[in-house]
Amino acid sequence: MDLTPVLPSTPFVNLDATCALAVLDASGQLSVQRPGQAMVHKQFCPSPDDVPVALLAAWRALNGDRLVDASGDAPRHVALAVPGSIHGDLVHLTVPGSAVAQSGSVQAWREALSAQTLLVVNDFTALAMAVPQLGAQALSAVGVGQAVPGAVQAVIGPSLSEGAGLGVSGVIPSADRRITLGSEGGHTTFAPADADELRLLQAAWQRWSHVSAERMVSAAGLSFVWSALDHQGQCLAMDEAASSDDVALPALQVVSQAHAGDARSLRAVQMWCRMLGTLAADVALTLGASGGVYLCGELLRQVGPLLASSGFRERFEAKGRLAPYLAKVPTWLVTEAPPLWQGLAMLLAEQVRVLPAGPSGKAASRLDAADAADATAQGPAPSALLARIQAHRVELSPAEQRVADHVLAHPRSVVNEPVSDIARMASVSQPTVIRFCRSLGFDGLSDFKLKLASHLSGAVPLAHSQVRVGDSAPDLSAKVLDNTVAAIVALRDGLNGQAVARAIDLLRQARRVEFHGVGNSHIVAVDAQYKFLRFGISATAHADSALQSMAADLLMPGDVVVAVSRSGAVPELLTAVSRALAAGASVVAITASDSPLARKATVTLAVDHVEGRTVQLSMVSRILHLLMIDVLAVGLAMQRPDAVRTPFGLRDDAAGLQPWVDWISHAR
Repeated sequence: MDLTPVLPSTPFVNLDATCALAVLDASGQLSVQRPGQAMVHKQFCPSPDDVPVALLAAWRALNGDRLVDASGDAPRHVALAVPGSIHGDLVHLTVPGSAVAQSGSVQAWREALSAQTLLVVNDFTALAMAVPQLGAQALSAVGVGQAVPGAVQAVIGPSLSEGAGLGVSGVIPSADRRITLGSEGGHTTFAPADADELRLLQAAWQRWSHVSAERMVSAAGLSFVWSALDHQGQCLAMDEAASSDDVALPALQVVSQAHAGDARSLRAVQMWCRMLGTLAADVALTLGASGGVYLCGELLRQVGPLLASSGFRERFEAKGRLAPYLAKVPTWLVTEAPPLWQGLAMLLAEQVRVLPAGPSGKAASRLDAADAADATAQGPAPSALLARIQAHRVELSPAEQRVADHVLAHPRSVVNEPVSDIARMASVSQPTVIRFCRSLGFDGLSDFKLKLASHLSGAVPLAHSQVRVGDSAPDLSAKVLDNTVAAIVALRDGLNGQAVARAIDLLRQARRVEFHGVGNSHIVAVDAQYKFLRFGISATAHADSALQSMAADLLMPGDVVVAVSRSGAVPELLTAVSRALAAGASVVAITASDSPLARKATVTLAVDHVEGRTVQLSMVSRILHLLMIDVLAVGLAMQRPDAVRTPFGLRDDAAGLQPWVDWISHAR
């Protein structure tokens, strides 16, 4: 057990005792803190699977005898900063000394924690959120420049931790909040700016096939630069650098010797700082960071005054025609440790939408409503009216607060419930329901319901809303439909138009089309077969995997297989696809972008919606697959209008002058 005092982390963010902040470092050390408290508990976490167990153990040890209070035996809302990247539900952790990142699941962690909210972010993203909050006493200007108020800011920081590399992020001001960019900017390709750096790159190529910016501009990079210099600070030739017997010094030792006047170490630090200047300028130009560039991290704090005299700023501005632009962008060295905990708390507060204090001076928060999980767990309030109820809840009487909690937890049900049912569900009298409406400025219950229905109907969610045991039929229905709408919007925004055009072109020229799908995906294949037969295209959908393989053997060049799969990893389907390709046919895959099927296909139409677990029924993803078939069908119909057949049982002239207009609903 390790209880360590730290500075209070959240002096202005209103998070209550049910919230937990956690930081996992590259060595597997998990630190947990209650917002605003001065202690953290550290627990070793040997693998991603152990994250929930370690976090709960740390939480309980941190709370001790306080578990009887509102904090409970487990936190309800958790923010976790990790060294690695987050892609949807998957968390890829950086593990020192391992070429393969370990992975975890946000959803699995959240379920194991029994938490309503689990926000997982890159640790440098949390750090970037806090950096702009630092005062002038924590910053040292490197060069001149004037920040543009309200403009984008860039944050860059090489880490001292082994394997942690280089952090790159941006902070975008937006109204009353800030948005941090999760970035892998440290993995951009290193670009030398002079002859010495070119020799460094050539030496690096002897070790790595790809030399990223963080190979050079990191703690390990500084050690590498030092090892590539001779004792006078001159760059060794490529073969000399590769055969050098000198053991690379740790970065902090190189910095210490540079301060002491060692020529080799000083030269290494100067070259390293100039390479940092190149990278910082690239980031500033990419993000349009006229609000300034922050340079942070323990290594840079140790470099200190050597940064200003290294040529960093001169290199930062050396961008040809863009030099005048960069001359106006300020660069600051962060001389104090940025409060990572504070940045993490700010991100969690934004996730659960902690609102500012109301007129009474009390903090108004979603967390006040114990039963408002539907509105808190997955994103912002569904409407401005619900946010208004949250903001003014603390000013209501205790009985009216119970009505507010019921409305926040079941907003769509309230629209259709009579006053007697609302009163019964909230355990109040009917006059209290009316007083609640009037306290919020409405004429009565009818006026409140009308406004609530209007606000709810205008909301299109962009996040998943979890269906829970006890949800009413209206709320359950709305969540299922809203989740589907959100997934469709995400598919639309991420759709590769060039891939769609290529797939339509292949199908337009196809002699024969085979639709392959196994299990639930076979339903999609049958739907596609029906549509394509209507276009005069010979199409077949086989349900049996053996038939799929046999049919694939009979295909010829010019034929097309459309393979549909949520996972893209069904062995029988992959076998049939391989046989089709061997026969000379093309394959259009409707599947996950990183799947084995996608890698085999001629064209992939990526559908990356994650149902949650492979054992779960395909629901939303099946709808998305059907929509992709409709996209292909409509696209094909627009190119082959004369081939569209009238429905069975109707006269050929029933379609009028343009048959495809009547039978393709999207064209009407």
